[in-house]
Amino acid sequence: MDLNADLGEGFGIWRLGDDEALLDLITSANVACGFHGGDPSTMRRVCAAAAERGVTVGAQVGYRDLAGFGRRHIAYAFADLRDEVIYQLGALDAFCRAFRIQVRYLKPHGALYHAAAVDESQAAALVAAINDYDHELPVLCAPGSVLAQLATGAGIRVVAEGFADRGYLPNGTLVPRTALGALVTDPERVAERAVRMATERTVIAVDGSVVPCPVESICLHGDTPGAVASAALVRAALIDAGVTPTPFR
Repeated sequence: MDLNADLGEGFGIWRLGDDEALLDLITSANVACGFHGGDPSTMRRVCAAAAERGVTVGAQVGYRDLAGFGRRHIAYAFADLRDEVIYQLGALDAFCRAFRIQVRYLKPHGALYHAAAVDESQAAALVAAINDYDHELPVLCAPGSVLAQLATGAGIRVVAEGFADRGYLPNGTLVPRTALGALVTDPERVAERAVRMATERTVIAVDGSVVPCPVESICLHGDTPGAVASAALVRAALIDAGVTPTPFR
């Protein structure tokens, strides 16, 4: 099972989360590309640390929204969103090349992630960006989403992911961050949920119901309180359950 985390989301002198500590525990790093978070120096630092540890790097692309951390919906024209995603891919890949690695997948961030799950135009723009930049790039997204369907139809590999540190609704979508139960911060609960995702392909929703969760990668948010402790416990619990943390590519 792949373990991914959102990294490099600081900006300037502002640091968010402990990127280096998480890189010691995860197998895939979703690196911010400067639009919702991150900047050139941060991208370089995270790419260097990932290369040193053998962690796979993916582009975490988002809306051009530093002030809102990419969590505010923006109504983009198809071509504008496509081109801004290509721009972000190229920026991160440049820093990867400095350390003889490359961008190996794409994952949308925040509001773009949720929009692409249901909005055909925004999902299509992401697919078009991958097709233009590198058709071999997998896309990391929610199973059954519009993005997953369009990517599959275009012959792009889809890697379904689950969120061990986020609450789920009975319909399989995430609890909105503004609602009660959006975050799971107890490391033991996060680890228990990760093991369930990896071994049973299910997750317990906020109402106690069992929801299918057929995933190949489990996400741990770097900005969630206790992220490093949760990641360490998740990794140990998966190994104890006979699941080897390994990148999906």
